[in-house]
Amino acid sequence: MKLLKIKADMHIHSTYSDGKASPLEILYYAKEIGLQAIAITDHNTFKGAVKAREIAKGIPDPPIVVIGNEIRTQYGDVLVYCYEETDLPYTLPELIDKAHEENCLVVPAHPFDILRLGIGEYIYEFNGWDAIEVWNASASKRANKKAIEVSRLLGLPGIANSDAHIVDYIGIAYSIIEVNEPDIEELFKSIRKNRVRPHYGYPPFKTFIKRVLWSIEKFIT
Repeated sequence: MKLLKIKADMHIHSTYSDGKASPLEILYYAKEIGLQAIAITDHNTFKGAVKAREIAKGIPDPPIVVIGNEIRTQYGDVLVYCYEETDLPYTLPELIDKAHEENCLVVPAHPFDILRLGIGEYIYEFNGWDAIEVWNASASKRANKKAIEVSRLLGLPGIANSDAHIVDYIGIAYSIIEVNEPDIEELFKSIRKNRVRPHYGYPPFKTFIKRVLWSIEKFIT
């Protein structure tokens, strides 16, 4: 059977945390630019992703919506991808254990971008990572290069994401995931089996400035 190639951006923020776009806007923009799977990963909540999946039921041929969350642990930020919303602890390694009990994937977010609360060297302290975010379109090249090196060193799949907080960022970095069928179960299985090819990218200058302005606006309001 010929594998299908799914274009996925699995690190997007909505109005349910510090993103500017609603889940509806994210879905339509993602579809417009040809993404076939997205994960909304608001900070410490699954609510944006749950809302997006609900909305997607009314959209013709929508992207696959992965239920996601960017959890702030005691060591830094960790992405969690699940089939459904679930209660998870915010401490490692309890988070990893509980997430796996629920068949979720656990991925350190921008691990070597310390200014943005990546977990840094703690990545070596815990077992159970399903993949590493090796490219984050909002992280420095130095941080991303280090993540790529560690992914290879540990023999873990690497994924690339936009970490979008405004719609213009969505899909700037993404992964191509090879699946047998276009569904979440296959998506998770393929990530675990390292049938993933990250595509690196950074935003054009105007888009970067729009992101900075949004960050400032969010900070002062």
